[in-house]
Amino acid sequence: MMRTLLRRILVKDGHDVVEAADGHEAIAYLRDKSCDLMITDLFMPQQDGLETILATRRTQKHLPIIAISGGGNAGQYDMLRTASLFGAARVLLKPFRTDEVRAAVREVLEAAGPATPPGEPQGPA
Repeated sequence: MMRTLLRRILVKDGHDVVEAADGHEAIAYLRDKSCDLMITDLFMPQQDGLETILATRRTQKHLPIIAISGGGNAGQYDMLRTASLFGAARVLLKPFRTDEVRAAVREVLEAAGPATPPGEPQGPA
């Protein structure tokens, strides 16, 4: 449901969106394709968001990442703080408002600048 909601918001704002069911799928996508931004949930099947952020940072140091979480057993604030330490440019606590997502996407993309450094793929959106 969350991926569907995010897709609708981002497509409505004119963004092209590629979805991945989990971290493994996202990392596999990043091997061959590029994008301007990754949004990852911290709690996913197969590979969690923290592992996904670390794996992304190994190959795409400049890809902007937004991490989202509604909590879980580990506690949402600690997980979101860890996501920031691992390289997420922004974090959002669920439930969040549509305007919060839009603002975070806009801020992160503006901070990243017009292009990723030459020779480095950008990654999934």
